[in-house]
Amino acid sequence: MPSYAGPPVTARPGEVASTLRLLAYLGLAVALMLLDHRGGWLGQVRSQAEVATQPLWWLAGLPGRLGTRLQDDAATYARMTQENRNLRNELLIANARLIRLQSAVVDNAQLRQLLGATESRGLDVQLAPILNIDLDPTRQRLVLDAGSSDGVSVGQAVIDAGGLMGQVIATTPVHATVLLLTDPDHAVPVVVERSGVRLIAYGRGDSLQLADVPLNSDIRQGDVIVTSGLGGRFPAGFPVGTVTSLQPDDSRAFLVGEVKPAARLDRGRGVLLLRSAPVPPTSVEATAAPAAEAGTATANPDAAAAVAAPAQEPAP
Repeated sequence: MPSYAGPPVTARPGEVASTLRLLAYLGLAVALMLLDHRGGWLGQVRSQAEVATQPLWWLAGLPGRLGTRLQDDAATYARMTQENRNLRNELLIANARLIRLQSAVVDNAQLRQLLGATESRGLDVQLAPILNIDLDPTRQRLVLDAGSSDGVSVGQAVIDAGGLMGQVIATTPVHATVLLLTDPDHAVPVVVERSGVRLIAYGRGDSLQLADVPLNSDIRQGDVIVTSGLGGRFPAGFPVGTVTSLQPDDSRAFLVGEVKPAARLDRGRGVLLLRSAPVPPTSVEATAAPAAEAGTATANPDAAAAVAAPAQEPAP
């Protein structure tokens, strides 16, 4: 039996046009490749096209670059802020250490001065740290970190490298209270080192005052006054201060002198408690010493003969 192949297939007009366009594009592509291979003009066109499209590529990548830059800036700012904070903390610590070292240097210098004072004068002293001060402007007192359990007793003289500071007026087993020279309730017998004039120095808050000084007394501005040793409270010869001014009192019958303390009452972290001091030679001993050194040459000849010759019995 004959087979039926169906109606004849005819090409539609649109498909033919598409096929022709495809063949034209292929031919054009082949022609362009051949021309570019031989002349290279298509590469120049591509280069110029890239130059022309470069701003578009830059604008297209701008948001991404801005985002990356912002992230980097934020990370850098956070890192710099943390580093700045760490450096500030290190600077504060370094300044605190420096101040502590400077304070240690000052304390060391003061201790050296105290040690030098004790060695040069041959004193038997006890070092006591200052624990507290009395903030009342009318009271000049210190509290020491040493008491009766450390051998501190009432009446002990207190000194520093400059001179006399005061005396112990009260003790507990662990603390002691010192009355400074400048306290209004304190007075100390003194003597003018140059002339030997005996006076009394009274406390006046921040200085000392010499009251009831006779007009004819041999005292003048700049004289150094020291303890006289009278009364037995303070050993003789310790510096008390320097006379800064002299002026008549209200009655015009006496002089009043202002004295700058020799001790540094407002400085230092420690004081010296005087246990004992070398006793200065008396005037009799000082006069007798040269005579003893001179020997019998300066002695009375009759007395020397009487000592040398034995006593004779009287004749019957």
